[in-house]
Amino acid sequence: MDKSLVVVESPAKAKTIEKYLGSNCKVVATYGHIKDLPERTLGVDIEKGFHPTYVNLPKAKKVIADLKKYAKDVENIYIASDPDREGEAIAFHVAEELKDLKKNIKRVLFYEVTKEAIKRAFQNPTDLDENKYDAQKSRRVLDRLVGYKISPILWKKVKTGLSAGRVQSVALRIICEREREIKNFVPKEYWIIKGTFIDDKENILKAKLEEIDGKKCNLANKEATDQVVEEIKQSSFYLKNKIEKPRKKSAPTPFITSTLQQEGVRKLSFSTKKTMMLAQMLYEGIDLGDMGRQGLITYMRTDSPRISNEAIESVRAYIKQKYGDEYLSEKPRQFEGKKTAQEAHECIRPTSLELEPEKVKEYLTKDQYALYKMIFDRFVACQMKDAEYNQTIYEIVDREKEKFLFRVKGLTLKFPGFLAVYIESEEKGENSDEGEEKLPQVEENTSLVLKEILPEQNFTSPPPRFTEATIVKELEEDGIGRPSTYATIISTLIEKEYVKIIDGKFYPTELGCTVSDLLVQGFPDVINVDFTAKMEQQLDEVEEGKVKWNKIVEDFYKKFVLALDNAFKTMANLKKTGIATDVVCDVCGKPMVIKYKNGKEFLACSGYPDCKNIKNFEKDKEGKIVIIKQNEKSGKKCPECGADLIIKRGKYSNFLACERYPDCKYTESIKLEISCPLCNSPLIERKNKKGKTFYGCSAYPSCKFISNQKPYNEPCPECGNPYLVESIEKKVPIYKCPKRGCKFKKQR
Repeated sequence: MDKSLVVVESPAKAKTIEKYLGSNCKVVATYGHIKDLPERTLGVDIEKGFHPTYVNLPKAKKVIADLKKYAKDVENIYIASDPDREGEAIAFHVAEELKDLKKNIKRVLFYEVTKEAIKRAFQNPTDLDENKYDAQKSRRVLDRLVGYKISPILWKKVKTGLSAGRVQSVALRIICEREREIKNFVPKEYWIIKGTFIDDKENILKAKLEEIDGKKCNLANKEATDQVVEEIKQSSFYLKNKIEKPRKKSAPTPFITSTLQQEGVRKLSFSTKKTMMLAQMLYEGIDLGDMGRQGLITYMRTDSPRISNEAIESVRAYIKQKYGDEYLSEKPRQFEGKKTAQEAHECIRPTSLELEPEKVKEYLTKDQYALYKMIFDRFVACQMKDAEYNQTIYEIVDREKEKFLFRVKGLTLKFPGFLAVYIESEEKGENSDEGEEKLPQVEENTSLVLKEILPEQNFTSPPPRFTEATIVKELEEDGIGRPSTYATIISTLIEKEYVKIIDGKFYPTELGCTVSDLLVQGFPDVINVDFTAKMEQQLDEVEEGKVKWNKIVEDFYKKFVLALDNAFKTMANLKKTGIATDVVCDVCGKPMVIKYKNGKEFLACSGYPDCKNIKNFEKDKEGKIVIIKQNEKSGKKCPECGADLIIKRGKYSNFLACERYPDCKYTESIKLEISCPLCNSPLIERKNKKGKTFYGCSAYPSCKFISNQKPYNEPCPECGNPYLVESIEKKVPIYKCPKRGCKFKKQR
C-alpha cells in the first residue's frame, strides 16, 4: 500500500488492525462521532428542507487536528468505521473535515477484525454510501425534532429536566401498559386434579386429569371439584393407550444482536448494555499473547443470521473432527432473517474455530470468556444434528364409563445432537423440553389402583412484567428500533428514572407512567407502536435509495406540528395538579399528590390552598412511597444544653441536631455500629452528588477510608484483608472480600 491514513472510530480497533497494515499506514481513532447537532439550539433548518447543522464536538478538537496533520503527508485516506449507519455518518463527517486537502478518500468495510478480512477490504475499497448516511441523518433529525419540541412541554407541564424520545417513549408506553394490565388483572379460580396410580409390579404413574366425558377438564370451584373427586374415588382404572413417538428439537439459529442480548440476560445475567460492551471488545480485538492481537467475533450489530459459505465449511469441518460425523447435520444450514435484515451482514460468530474458548481463556476476563464461549458454542450448535427424544404418553381411564381421562407424558433423550454443545435458555414460565423424565414400562390394558387423589386450587396469572430479554424481544417483534438501539433505549429509560429494575423485572415509576400517559394523550399518532415501526421501514427505504430522506421528515413534521399545538393547549398541567398517589393527607383526608420544586419532589395535599400539608418522602426498593418523619427524636440528649437530639435529613447524610435550634446549634453525624477497618472509629453512611450510598470514616480527614459496599468487621481468612463487605449475589446475601484478586465469599 502507498503511504496512507486509516481512520477508525475505536482505539482498540485501531490497535488491532495497525499490526496488519504495515509501516506505511497511520491508523487514527476518532473515539466515536466527531460531529453532532448543537446542544443548545435545534440545529435543523425547518424552512430549508430540514437541513441539519452539524458542529464539531469539543472532545473531538484534538482528533480533528491530528487527522488534518496526518492527512497532509499521505496519498490515500481510508475510512474504516463500523459497517452500519452510525459508522457511515462518522465516515462522512471525517471526509467533510478533510475535503479541502483534496486527497483520495475511500470507504473500507469489514465485518470481522482479522488479517484476512482486513486484507480483502483494503484490496476492494468503495465509495462512501450516501444513502446509508441519509438514513442515519433522517433518524437523527427526526429524533431531534421530537425530543427538542416535546421535552419543553414536559418541562412546563410536569417538571424541568424531563425528556421525550421518538423510540424510547414508545418503549416506555409498552412497559406502562403492561403494568396497567397487571394491576387491572382479575384472577380467576380454577382447579386441577392429579392422581397417583400403581400397577401390580409397584410401578408408579403420576397423571393429571385432562378430560371429563371427552371434553377438556374445566373445574371452576371447590364444589364442582369435590363432586368429581368423589366420583373418581369410586372408579377403577386401567391403562387404555400407550403412545410412543419420536420428537426432535431443532438446533438454534446463530446469534443476531437481539437474540445475543436476550440470551446474555437469561443465561449470563448480563444487562443488554454490558452484553454489547463486552461484544464490542471481542469484536475490536484482544491481545492473545504469542498469537497476537485478534478480533474474536464478527460485527455484533446485525439483524441477519446469514453465514458465509467459508464459515459454514469451517464449522462443519470442526464438528466432524471434534464430535464425529454422527453429530454433523446432513446438509449445511443457512438461515433467513426478516425482510428488513441487512443481508450484507452476517450472524454474530467466532472469527476462527481454531480460537476455542478454552484456548484463549487466560487472555480474557471472566465476563469476556463467558460471552465468547456462548457465541462460539451457539455457532457450532447451529450446524449440528437436531436433538432426538422418545416421547411416551400414557392415557389412563376408568373401566366402567371411560368418563375420566388422566394423561402423563415422559420425554427421554435418545440422541443429544446439538445439546452436546449448547442448551438454549428460556424465560421463566416458558415450557421446556430439556427436563427428562423416564416413565416406567407399563403395558396397555394393565389395571391400575388409584393410591392418591390430589385436588389443587389455582388462579390465573397476570401477564408477566418485562425483563431486559423480553422487552428486547417485544421491540424486535414490533419493529421498533434496530440492533444498535435496543441497549440505548433501555439505558435511557433507567437513567431518566422512568423505570426501575427490581429482581430483573421492569417496574415503571409514577413519573414514568405519568410522562407516558401525557405523551399518549398529547401525541397519540407519534407515541404509537405501529407508527414507529412504519417509520423504521421508511428509514430502511432511505438506505435502499427508494425515497429521499427529507421527504419522510417533511411528511412527519406536517402532522407533528399540529399535534404540538394541540398538546400544548390540552395536555394536563401536573405542575398545578400534581401526580396522583395512594397516600392520604393526615390533616384533611384528601389524596396527596407528588409535586416538584427546584427539581426536588415532595408530597402535597390535593386540597391546596385550603389544606397546605406537605410531606417529604422517599421510595423503598419496590418503588413504594415511604413518608419521611420530620424531627423524629433520636433518644439522645444534646451534650451542650441537655435538650433532645432529633434526626435531620441532609443533602448527603442524615445527622443529629438539637431541637432548640437556632438557640443551640449543636449537630453530630449519625454513627453506625460498625468500626472503620483502618482506625476503629465509627463509620457513617453518606450519599454522593448522584445519590449513591457509600460508607466513610467519621474521623475524616485524618482517616480517609471509604467503601461503596457496607463493611463487615471480620478479616478475610484467605488474604488477611482487615474487613469483608456485605453484598447480594443472585439474590443471596453474602460476605465477600473487596480486595482485588481475592475470591473469598461466604453466605450471610
